[in-house]
Amino acid sequence: MTAGPQAGPSTAGAPLDEVRLDVTGMTCASCANRIERKLNKLDGVQASVNYATEAATVRFDPTRVDTDRLLATVGAAGYSATLPAPPDDGDPVPDAPAPEAGLRQRLIISAALTLPVVLLSMIPALQFDNWQWLVLTLASPVAVWGAWPFHRAAVVNARHRASTMDTLVSIGISAAYLWSLWALFLGDAGMSGMRMSFTLIAEQGAGSHEIYLEVAAAVTVFLLAGRYAEARAKRRSGAALTALLELGAKDAAVLREGREVRVPIGALAVGDRFVVRPGEKIATDGVVVSGSSAVDMSMLTGESVPVEVGTGAPVTGATVNAGGRLVVEATRVGSATTLAQLGRLVTRAQSGKAPVQRLADRVSAVFVPIVLVLALGTLVTWLLVTGDATVAFTAAVAVLVIACPCALGLATPTALLVGTGRGAQLGVLIKGPEVLESTRRVDTVLLDKTGTVTTGQMSLLEVAGPPDTLRLAAAVEAGSEHPIARAIVAAAGDLPEVEGFSSEQGIGVRGRVSGRDVVVGRASAMPGPVPADLAVVVDRAEGAGQTAVLVAVDGAVTGVCVVADTVKPTSAAAIARLRELGLAPVLLTGDNPGAAAAVARSVGLDPDRGEVVAGVLPAGKVDVVRDLQARGRVVAMVGDGVNDAPALAQADLGLAMGSGTDVAIEASDLTLVRADLDAAVDAVRLSRRTLAVIKGNLFWAFAYNVALIPLAALGYLNPLLAGLAMAASSVLVVTNSLRLRRFRSSADGA
Repeated sequence: MTAGPQAGPSTAGAPLDEVRLDVTGMTCASCANRIERKLNKLDGVQASVNYATEAATVRFDPTRVDTDRLLATVGAAGYSATLPAPPDDGDPVPDAPAPEAGLRQRLIISAALTLPVVLLSMIPALQFDNWQWLVLTLASPVAVWGAWPFHRAAVVNARHRASTMDTLVSIGISAAYLWSLWALFLGDAGMSGMRMSFTLIAEQGAGSHEIYLEVAAAVTVFLLAGRYAEARAKRRSGAALTALLELGAKDAAVLREGREVRVPIGALAVGDRFVVRPGEKIATDGVVVSGSSAVDMSMLTGESVPVEVGTGAPVTGATVNAGGRLVVEATRVGSATTLAQLGRLVTRAQSGKAPVQRLADRVSAVFVPIVLVLALGTLVTWLLVTGDATVAFTAAVAVLVIACPCALGLATPTALLVGTGRGAQLGVLIKGPEVLESTRRVDTVLLDKTGTVTTGQMSLLEVAGPPDTLRLAAAVEAGSEHPIARAIVAAAGDLPEVEGFSSEQGIGVRGRVSGRDVVVGRASAMPGPVPADLAVVVDRAEGAGQTAVLVAVDGAVTGVCVVADTVKPTSAAAIARLRELGLAPVLLTGDNPGAAAAVARSVGLDPDRGEVVAGVLPAGKVDVVRDLQARGRVVAMVGDGVNDAPALAQADLGLAMGSGTDVAIEASDLTLVRADLDAAVDAVRLSRRTLAVIKGNLFWAFAYNVALIPLAALGYLNPLLAGLAMAASSVLVVTNSLRLRRFRSSADGA
């Protein structure tokens, strides 16, 4: 994984707090880069500032710096920062006006004033005596008031001895406007019979007869239009996360002394019992204590088919009760809920930076000063070569306008916004932008069997041994969370108490039941040999792909419990799709070779070609990952249990099923909220598609500047067209990113 931004002094060993700051006043990637540098100069701070999300993600040592210092540092850089507002208590709040509303008004007025300016300046037939003074009257509000956001930002940056895109724009517009004033009041352009025509290349000898009011006005309108389109697109690209966070219920019908009392979501506490009627959203994460129904989980998993739930079943907040009346006991509230966790994961991903973006940041940090030097050099060179101020001025202004690095700064964050937002809608959560690079390089995918390829819902098929075999085995297994243990316990009924319970992960469990020492697990856990009659049962079960669990009582193996899992219906097709993506799938399981081979063949894997690794303990799974990495393979691991967490962390790319444990999810790079392998396919496809869009955006942003700056410097580009091209490039990049909103799940035939 690529490291984040470096703090000034080392923060090694110090526990770091993390805070997100909402930043206002940024107008381009250079602004974000400057704020980031200022924050990272603070002692014990690691900051990443994202222009598209208008936020700074800051990790800091609270013993050396506090949030007030962070806010003050952003303010000292010439911008404003605030801490995010706390979540509301469920009361409705009035809709805030769209942030681009003021920009839209400025654009409309400026465009209305500019249209006659451009027509009069470019079409000689429309030019009457003293037309230029009408043009000055119309263009002045545009060049001053319309372009005020650029002028204001340029002045603020100048006060802090910095330059950004707004510096280039402000200088370009001001130069065109001031030149026109000089030509009108001190030159020959103010004469009554003055006429002017539009040319792509400035004419030598025009001198003080030329005015550039149409350039000042039209460039302002083009750039305002580009910024308005950019603001709208950024809001749309973050809409998926906004929609996700707004899915939660606003209140709940809590049972208080046998009566239903409506309370805001913020007033819910763990242990509260609340009623969910048909059609209502489940208020928060909990467990059903009475009733049965079908729950629409589409907001969480992307699957439209409701899931049946009954007493004891876990339910997730913001999902919809589609059937009967439920009474649910809250187990998680507030920031601990699944919905809140999903929101944090998506926000973290959108706030980060991919490695390719850091290159763009380094370029934009030095780009504006270089362009200012280029523009000055262009002006001086043309003056020395031709002696014509008009040609020199035109070329210099064109360089200033065409070089604005807006597209460069938007290339990565807009694609990340849209990609991660679309992923959230499909049940794929990308933890950070660095993950995108990993998905491109992965060539091998290890698949945990239980709960990943199979349902993980095992059932007891057979018990061999004395009548009390199942009762004793279940009593000990009741202390384990393993799917096999749950199947044995579910089939046993009432159980006696167990003393001295202990578990050896991946091998077995033991305890004392009714005065007898009981061991349940693999053959390696047994205190003695397996009798021949029981060995026959074990061999038959393993040959059929089932799992045989041995039971020993008081030092002797006395019984066998045979359990079986079922393969998820989507697994075979998903594994075929993984192959189509160029990935080599391998089934990795702690189960016996016979059971593993049977499952593998049912989903299209060939044990004879090394596509199954069976009988592997949790530590062994890590060794398998390391062995493949040592052989030059780039490994992805898909799992869902605590025993998968080490392998998920070791793998180059870890994908955790959201149905799994918090430990597995924390250790992974991608979380698959849908508990099937199709989600893994979607995760890889979406990550690769997002990375491809980012690289495409960066290519066009770089190519645009590399190709057009020389043309402008050589005098082959009119400033009017330069402004149009610059605005169009930003809109093109954002529009290209928005194509990710049309990404479809592989399960839909995409």
